[in-house]
Amino acid sequence: MKLSIIIPCYNERSYIEEVLRRVTMALPQVEKEIIVVDDGSTDGTREWLMETFGVTNPHPALVAWTEETGWLVQSQSSGGTQGQQGGDGTETLRPCVLRVIFHERNRGKGAALRTGFAAATGDVLVIQDADLEYDPRDWEEMWQLIADGYADVVYGSRFYGKPHRALYFHHYLGNKLISMLVNLLCDVTLSDIEVCYKMFRREVLEGLTLTCDDFGFEVEFTVKVAKPKRWRIYEVGIRYYGRTYAEGKKINWKDGLKALWYIVKFWLKG
Repeated sequence: MKLSIIIPCYNERSYIEEVLRRVTMALPQVEKEIIVVDDGSTDGTREWLMETFGVTNPHPALVAWTEETGWLVQSQSSGGTQGQQGGDGTETLRPCVLRVIFHERNRGKGAALRTGFAAATGDVLVIQDADLEYDPRDWEEMWQLIADGYADVVYGSRFYGKPHRALYFHHYLGNKLISMLVNLLCDVTLSDIEVCYKMFRREVLEGLTLTCDDFGFEVEFTVKVAKPKRWRIYEVGIRYYGRTYAEGKKINWKDGLKALWYIVKFWLKG
């Protein structure tokens, strides 16, 4: 199975390179496709992506990263995606297909995700934010639940005992309220629907019509996946290295209020 990693990105020049390094090295045994959707960045993020990888929308490159050589980049047409062999016959790296798609203006996280989903070719998809709040090493358990045939959708949860930066009680309270309302209306037991990490089979996405351009994606996706009772949904604990607003955090209280409206809207729409 191939994994497509969708990375919506807006003004994350300070973090995007390290995020891509970690994503490239995660799940080394799995064939991976990385899709970065730059959502109208103005801080040098899109220029760095073009200069580093030489990619132009929508032409992909093959990329790998090692401590010894840094980024290795080649056009997809010049090679396959299989790992290169070391002198002892062991696999030393496994290049990933990288696609970078540029929005001409900032349209929001939900819009960037829809663009990424439309370009994805993997059997399984996962969402990765372009900052360092989440750790791709946590995909291992999520991936195994799907690969072993137990789950169709796997949510990460920041409230299951893994390291979690202690920030913003009002965020925690709002998240719990939103999760509780979704659980009540959809009869599920998710603890963290606002979490970035959602991994799911392609078939789940094919059955959805997503419309939210903003952070309302989290509510819309969850209600539309959970309410029909069609899919097997799991949660696993993940690490969370949260950011302050001074460090670049973007979601705010207005997004929390809109989330409450979205819960009602998408539950009534079915």
